[in-house]
Amino acid sequence: MIHRMEKTVITKKQLLSQLEAFRHAQGRIVTVHTSLKAVGEIEGGGETLLSALIDFFTRNDGLLCVPTHTWDRDVYDLRTAYSCIGVLPQLAAAHPDAVRTLHPTHSMAVFGNREKAVRFAEYEAIADTPTNPKGCYGKLFREDGYVLLIGVGQDKNTYIHCVEEFLNTPHRLTGSKVEKRIIHTDGTEEKRHLYWFDETIPDVSVYFPKFEKPFRHYGCIEDGTIGNAKAQLCGARKMYSVIEKIYKNNAFGELLDNDLPIDQALYL
Repeated sequence: MIHRMEKTVITKKQLLSQLEAFRHAQGRIVTVHTSLKAVGEIEGGGETLLSALIDFFTRNDGLLCVPTHTWDRDVYDLRTAYSCIGVLPQLAAAHPDAVRTLHPTHSMAVFGNREKAVRFAEYEAIADTPTNPKGCYGKLFREDGYVLLIGVGQDKNTYIHCVEEFLNTPHRLTGSKVEKRIIHTDGTEEKRHLYWFDETIPDVSVYFPKFEKPFRHYGCIEDGTIGNAKAQLCGARKMYSVIEKIYKNNAFGELLDNDLPIDQALYL
């Protein structure tokens, strides 16, 4: 007789209990990148995980931000919930309580007090770079927020692009702009022009995990578990300080064109 192990289905109550490890992030801005597959089977699916994240992080007047990027297309159509970065972003984009930002390639769905969320999203309507320091990603730094990685690594930490924009890191943005279009919910179209990623190195984010060891050395990361997935809550200001220290000590020489670890002398 063959005995099959029953799958453990994760409930919203369990998710909320696990999130308690990050209670101190309530009342702040939290941007979340998630792998649903890594979290495991959830009662109610991704909608339940999204509901738990919204309920937990919007307490005490906090904001939850779910990136809903559409950088694989030249058109950002607000009449759809399309996102090129996974299931949870598409669920967030379709959520009736979401304030979706007007960035043509790196939009977010923002949850929380609606007036506050609208103010938070305002600059994205004129941002002319992918992760503009004056926009939502930059506000993670200015307002002492967090990046929560659930079942994914630092290669999905889009905030690092913003830090590199803050620091004017060489070879990150093009010298000329590209055209993107936004189709608003009423069908009207808007043209936007952005400085785009310099592809001298095809995708520097592949090498963002090199920053994890320095981040951990300086206490930027707190570990937890969400469902079956490992979770990292990363402090935006602390990450900025570590990256700034490394780049300055390296005279802003290129660090993200190979998989060699960052020399400890650059951050110790």
